[in-house]
Amino acid sequence: MSELIHDVLDTADESVAGRARLSAWSEAIHRSFLEARPDDGRTQRLIDNAVAQAARVAGAWRPETTLPGADVPVGTLASWQGEITVAPGRSLPLHMITDVTVAPTHRRRGLARRLITDDLSHAVAQGRPLAALTVSEGSIYGRFGFGLGTRLRQVTVDLGARFALRREPEAPGTTTLVDPGTAWPYVQRVFAAHAAATRGAVGRPHFYESILTGAFDWESGSENRKLRAVLHLDEDGAADGYALWSLAGQVDGRETIDVVDLVGLTPEVQLTLWQQLAAVDLVEQARWRRSPMTGVLDWALTDPRVVATTKVADLLWVRVLDVPVALAARAWGADGSVVLDVDDALGHAAGRWRVEVADGVARVAATEDPADLRLSADTLGALYLGGVATDVLAAAGRLVGEAPAVERWARMADVGPEPWCTTGF
Repeated sequence: MSELIHDVLDTADESVAGRARLSAWSEAIHRSFLEARPDDGRTQRLIDNAVAQAARVAGAWRPETTLPGADVPVGTLASWQGEITVAPGRSLPLHMITDVTVAPTHRRRGLARRLITDDLSHAVAQGRPLAALTVSEGSIYGRFGFGLGTRLRQVTVDLGARFALRREPEAPGTTTLVDPGTAWPYVQRVFAAHAAATRGAVGRPHFYESILTGAFDWESGSENRKLRAVLHLDEDGAADGYALWSLAGQVDGRETIDVVDLVGLTPEVQLTLWQQLAAVDLVEQARWRRSPMTGVLDWALTDPRVVATTKVADLLWVRVLDVPVALAARAWGADGSVVLDVDDALGHAAGRWRVEVADGVARVAATEDPADLRLSADTLGALYLGGVATDVLAAAGRLVGEAPAVERWARMADVGPEPWCTTGF
């Protein structure tokens, strides 16, 4: 078969031909993720998001232009620059990758490798120190240097008579039910404050507005009229928390709501929001797909079994592209010096790096000194946000070195708080 044609689409091209190519690109994504064929509304929203994010929209096409379906690419990828919090109050530019697909007719030909390596080279050229993606399969992206950076839980919360807090939360202010569209400006401000304080939090792309206001439901392809919102306002009238939920109907014989998003800037506000959800008439349970691994609600209840973990899932996969910039920005817990030897098949993080921490500040530089610890680029990505302890990776054989060096790195690098990301893309 002839060599594929790789191209980056111009999202600003509003010509008939330009929009037709973007529509065909959209069809490839929906087909690969087993979604319904896109209509004009879905396609337009993909285009709107790409334009708003100044996205790089890449694809690979068959050269046989007369072949039926040749206008639909056999491989796709999109990316843009966002922002990630790497320590409370400290963020870095983040290269956000999404919509990586390969048609079943073109598997095992190196197409995904070509798309991803080209895109990571673009990220490096743009000066982005970190890349990340959220994945549908866990076995693919380690080979490209991505490590599992954050996990979350899917939980079911019994909102019936068993729901009782050990004490009444002390969150001065009021709660108010509002239309999701009315809530949106407050949701933006609360989430921005939450993200700035939460390691691993990622700024939300443009398409979140349509989801969190109910303007568009990606599953149905229409307005989500089941979405509801509650705000918590502090004593000065400023929003410091919100919950968005949607009626799911009967699940296992119980009336159920799906918590779409819930953020409280303090534990007290979080608990107050849960009380509000428990007070919704006729509702017996809630499902939340993006709970933190350790939640305040579990420990605030008189019966911790009210919260049932139904699944533990990965979300953010992290790739270090600029070792000195990335490591210097994260939080550190103790003074010390360690030389890392990073194996990176793509070369971006490869080499020996001395990490020297003094008074919580890291200096990172290339060195020819002997290595204390050896690791792969994907292990560095997993370590970066602190979502896994050093000794766990050492025990798993992914961090190799003498025990004193492992212990020294653990004292330096294993610091809280636990990373938590709720932004899928």
